[in-house]
Amino acid sequence: MAKKNHRRRKNNSNIGLIFIMGVGLILIGLAASLMLQGTKNIESSQPVSRSVTPMEVNYPAPELSLQNVNGNTESLIGYREKVVLVNNWATWCPPCKAEMPTLEKYYETHAAEGFAIVAIEAGDGKDQVIQFVNSHNLKFYVWLDPNGASLDTFGNENLPNSYVIDRNGAVRYTWTGEINLAMLEKYVTPLIAGSN
Repeated sequence: MAKKNHRRRKNNSNIGLIFIMGVGLILIGLAASLMLQGTKNIESSQPVSRSVTPMEVNYPAPELSLQNVNGNTESLIGYREKVVLVNNWATWCPPCKAEMPTLEKYYETHAAEGFAIVAIEAGDGKDQVIQFVNSHNLKFYVWLDPNGASLDTFGNENLPNSYVIDRNGAVRYTWTGEINLAMLEKYVTPLIAGSN
């Protein structure tokens, strides 16, 4: 009889321990669930930005010459004394299309301060590029690059990619990916103002 009571007490204490552990695991699971839910809500309430931070560099700008959409040959050397953003893009590229309104807005804001954008379209035909330029009401400079000369010159075939050249002809920043207005203001505006 004493043996039976001892076993019963031992079984009861095991059941109690299992019960406590089970309740503890449930509470941990609920806490983890609430924490994850809170993180999702915080993330979804913040604006999405696909722009990447540019990489700071310092090397001479390449001597690149191509035809513009009007059929005239232009060279990056012709833009000395200006801060120039060279943007390699394509009409079929979603992030390229997404950043065009941002580039146009920034260009219109800073063109009078000695800023230029040279958007080099990688591979599409002249008529298709002109149609894109007109439909997006782009005012900055657009060059044609049917053979990928700019992509080869800059050594980057990912689109879009951008290079910021200072007034002395040195490449100062490079981006691969979509640019947003905040990044342009943070990194390019000081170059235009001469404070960087």
